[in-house]
Amino acid sequence: MKKTPGHNLEPHYRMLSREHLEPRARHPVHIVLENIRSAFNVGSIFRTSDAGAVEHLHLCGYTCHPPNLKLAKTALGAFDYVPWTHHQDPTDAVKHLRKAGIPVVAIETAENGKSLGVYEWSRPVAVVFGNEVKGITPELLGQCDEIVRIPMLGYKNSINVATAFGIVLYDILGQWDALREPAASAAPRNQTPAPCPGEDQ
Repeated sequence: MKKTPGHNLEPHYRMLSREHLEPRARHPVHIVLENIRSAFNVGSIFRTSDAGAVEHLHLCGYTCHPPNLKLAKTALGAFDYVPWTHHQDPTDAVKHLRKAGIPVVAIETAENGKSLGVYEWSRPVAVVFGNEVKGITPELLGQCDEIVRIPMLGYKNSINVATAFGIVLYDILGQWDALREPAASAAPRNQTPAPCPGEDQ
Protein backbone atom coordinates (compact mmCIF):
# COMPACT_ATOMS: atom_id res chain seq x y z
CA MET A 1 0.00 0.00 0.00
CA LYS A 2 1.41 3.36 -1.02
CA LYS A 3 1.78 5.83 1.83
CA THR A 4 0.22 9.22 1.31
CA PRO A 5 1.88 12.48 2.38
CA GLY A 6 1.36 13.02 6.09
CA HIS A 7 0.80 9.29 6.75
CA ASN A 8 3.44 9.32 9.50
CA LEU A 9 2.25 12.51 11.15
CA GLU A 10 0.89 12.42 14.69
CA PRO A 11 -2.92 12.18 14.90
CA HIS A 12 -3.08 15.79 16.15
CA TYR A 13 -1.57 17.09 12.91
CA ARG A 14 -3.83 14.82 10.88
CA MET A 15 -6.80 16.28 12.79
CA LEU A 16 -7.90 12.88 14.09
CA SER A 17 -9.91 12.78 17.32
CA ARG A 18 -9.61 9.91 19.80
CA GLU A 19 -12.69 8.08 18.55
CA HIS A 20 -10.95 7.59 15.20
CA LEU A 21 -7.86 5.95 16.66
CA GLU A 22 -6.95 2.47 17.78
CA PRO A 23 -7.53 2.23 21.55
CA ARG A 24 -4.35 2.26 23.60
CA ALA A 25 -4.01 0.50 26.93
CA ARG A 26 -3.67 3.00 29.77
CA HIS A 27 -1.56 2.59 32.86
CA PRO A 28 -3.42 2.92 36.19
CA VAL A 29 -1.86 6.26 37.09
CA HIS A 30 -4.10 9.11 38.22
CA ILE A 31 -2.56 12.58 38.41
CA VAL A 32 -3.94 15.29 40.69
CA LEU A 33 -2.86 18.86 39.94
CA GLU A 34 -3.65 21.35 42.70
CA ASN A 35 -3.71 25.04 41.79
CA ILE A 36 -1.09 24.94 39.04
CA ARG A 37 -0.75 28.57 37.99
CA SER A 38 0.93 28.13 34.59
CA ALA A 39 -1.20 27.02 31.66
CA PHE A 40 2.03 26.13 29.85
CA ASN A 41 2.94 23.70 32.64
CA VAL A 42 -0.49 22.08 32.47
CA GLY A 43 -0.20 21.72 28.69
CA SER A 44 3.20 20.10 29.06
CA ILE A 45 1.79 17.70 31.65
CA PHE A 46 -1.00 16.76 29.24
CA ARG A 47 1.56 15.98 26.54
CA THR A 48 3.72 13.87 28.85
CA SER A 49 0.59 12.13 30.17
CA ASP A 50 -0.25 11.04 26.64
CA ALA A 51 3.32 9.81 26.12
CA GLY A 52 3.07 7.72 29.29
CA ALA A 53 -0.54 6.60 28.70
CA VAL A 54 -1.77 8.04 32.01
CA GLU A 55 -5.27 6.89 32.94
CA HIS A 56 -6.69 10.22 34.11
CA LEU A 57 -5.76 13.81 34.93
CA HIS A 58 -7.61 15.54 37.76
CA LEU A 59 -7.29 19.31 37.33
CA CYS A 60 -8.14 20.98 40.63
CA GLY A 61 -8.82 24.45 41.98
CA TYR A 62 -7.63 27.19 39.65
CA THR A 63 -5.54 24.80 37.55
CA CYS A 64 -6.53 25.73 34.00
CA HIS A 65 -8.24 23.24 31.73
CA PRO A 66 -9.28 23.06 28.06
CA PRO A 67 -10.22 25.11 26.21
CA ASN A 68 -7.23 27.41 26.88
CA LEU A 69 -4.92 28.85 24.22
CA LYS A 70 -1.77 28.82 26.38
CA LEU A 71 -2.44 25.25 27.48
CA ALA A 72 -3.02 24.22 23.86
CA LYS A 73 0.33 25.68 22.82
CA THR A 74 2.32 23.17 24.88
CA ALA A 75 -0.21 20.30 24.89
CA LEU A 76 -0.22 20.06 21.08
CA GLY A 77 -3.60 18.34 21.10
CA ALA A 78 -2.84 15.88 23.91
CA PHE A 79 -5.98 16.93 25.81
CA ASP A 80 -7.98 15.22 23.06
CA TYR A 81 -6.39 11.89 24.01
CA VAL A 82 -5.88 12.02 27.78
CA PRO A 83 -9.05 11.67 29.91
CA TRP A 84 -9.43 14.57 32.35
CA THR A 85 -11.81 16.04 34.90
CA HIS A 86 -11.89 19.44 36.56
CA HIS A 87 -12.61 19.51 40.31
CA GLN A 88 -13.21 22.83 42.03
CA ASP A 89 -12.17 21.32 45.36
CA PRO A 90 -8.96 19.23 45.25
CA THR A 91 -9.99 17.32 48.38
CA ASP A 92 -13.03 15.98 46.53
CA ALA A 93 -10.77 14.44 43.89
CA VAL A 94 -8.55 12.78 46.50
CA LYS A 95 -11.50 11.52 48.52
CA HIS A 96 -12.96 9.98 45.35
CA LEU A 97 -9.67 8.25 44.53
CA ARG A 98 -9.19 6.92 48.05
CA LYS A 99 -12.77 5.67 48.11
CA ALA A 100 -11.93 3.71 44.96
CA GLY A 101 -9.06 2.07 46.84
CA ILE A 102 -6.29 3.97 45.05
CA PRO A 103 -3.32 5.01 47.25
CA VAL A 104 -2.52 8.73 47.03
CA VAL A 105 1.10 9.87 46.97
CA ALA A 106 2.21 13.51 47.27
CA ILE A 107 5.30 14.82 45.49
CA GLU A 108 6.86 17.40 47.78
CA THR A 109 10.23 18.73 48.96
CA ALA A 110 9.53 17.66 52.55
CA GLU A 111 12.56 16.26 54.38
CA ASN A 112 10.47 13.39 55.73
CA GLY A 113 9.49 12.33 52.21
CA LYS A 114 10.67 9.00 50.85
CA SER A 115 13.28 9.32 48.13
CA LEU A 116 12.33 8.76 44.50
CA GLY A 117 14.28 5.83 43.09
CA VAL A 118 13.89 3.92 46.34
CA TYR A 119 10.14 4.27 46.80
CA GLU A 120 8.08 1.31 45.57
CA TRP A 121 5.03 2.45 43.64
CA SER A 122 1.72 0.70 44.19
CA ARG A 123 -0.42 -0.22 41.21
CA PRO A 124 -2.80 1.58 40.75
CA VAL A 125 -1.61 4.87 42.19
CA ALA A 126 -2.64 8.52 42.33
CA VAL A 127 0.08 11.18 42.43
CA VAL A 128 -0.45 14.75 43.65
CA PHE A 129 1.48 17.80 42.44
CA GLY A 130 0.98 21.22 43.98
CA ASN A 131 1.36 24.89 43.12
CA GLU A 132 4.70 25.95 41.60
CA VAL A 133 5.47 28.31 44.51
CA LYS A 134 3.48 27.15 47.53
CA GLY A 135 3.42 23.41 46.86
CA ILE A 136 0.59 21.19 48.06
CA THR A 137 -1.72 22.78 50.62
CA PRO A 138 -1.49 21.34 54.16
CA GLU A 139 -5.14 20.26 53.96
CA LEU A 140 -4.58 18.18 50.85
CA LEU A 141 -1.19 16.91 52.00
CA GLY A 142 -2.88 15.57 55.12
CA GLN A 143 -5.11 13.37 52.96
CA CYS A 144 -2.20 11.74 51.13
CA ASP A 145 -0.96 8.30 52.15
CA GLU A 146 2.72 8.94 51.41
CA ILE A 147 5.12 11.76 50.55
CA VAL A 148 7.84 11.24 47.96
CA ARG A 149 10.61 13.72 47.17
CA ILE A 150 12.89 13.98 44.16
CA PRO A 151 16.53 14.11 45.32
CA MET A 152 18.12 17.51 44.64
CA LEU A 153 21.87 17.18 44.08
CA GLY A 154 22.67 20.82 43.34
CA TYR A 155 21.96 24.12 45.09
CA LYS A 156 18.27 24.45 44.21
CA ASN A 157 15.75 22.60 46.35
CA SER A 158 13.06 22.18 43.70
CA ILE A 159 12.45 21.87 39.96
CA ASN A 160 9.71 22.86 37.52
CA VAL A 161 6.47 21.00 38.19
CA ALA A 162 6.10 19.73 34.61
CA THR A 163 9.69 18.46 34.72
CA ALA A 164 9.06 16.82 38.09
CA PHE A 165 5.95 15.16 36.68
CA GLY A 166 7.87 13.60 33.79
CA ILE A 167 10.57 12.29 36.12
CA VAL A 168 8.03 10.75 38.49
CA LEU A 169 5.83 9.28 35.76
CA TYR A 170 8.70 7.49 34.06
CA ASP A 171 10.05 6.27 37.39
CA ILE A 172 6.65 4.66 37.98
CA LEU A 173 6.45 3.14 34.50
CA GLY A 174 10.02 1.91 34.64
CA GLN A 175 9.42 0.23 37.98
CA TRP A 176 6.30 -1.41 36.56
CA ASP A 177 8.27 -2.61 33.52
CA ALA A 178 5.76 -0.70 31.40
CA LEU A 179 8.05 1.11 28.96
CA ARG A 180 7.56 -1.18 25.99
CA GLU A 181 6.07 0.68 23.05
CA PRO A 182 2.51 -0.40 22.11
CA ALA A 183 2.00 -2.51 19.04
CA ALA A 184 -1.19 -0.68 18.05
CA SER A 185 -0.88 1.87 15.25
CA ALA A 186 -2.41 5.33 15.12
CA ALA A 187 -4.44 4.42 12.05
CA PRO A 188 -8.05 5.63 11.82
CA ARG A 189 -10.77 3.22 12.78
CA ASN A 190 -14.52 3.26 13.22
CA GLN A 191 -14.78 1.70 16.66
CA THR A 192 -15.31 4.17 19.51
CA PRO A 193 -13.37 3.54 22.76
CA ALA A 194 -15.42 3.29 25.93
CA PRO A 195 -15.63 6.70 27.67
CA CYS A 196 -13.86 7.20 30.99
CA PRO A 197 -16.28 7.75 33.91
CA GLY A 198 -16.43 11.41 34.87
CA GLU A 199 -14.52 12.44 31.77
CA ASP A 200 -14.91 16.11 30.94
CA GLN A 201 -14.13 16.79 27.32
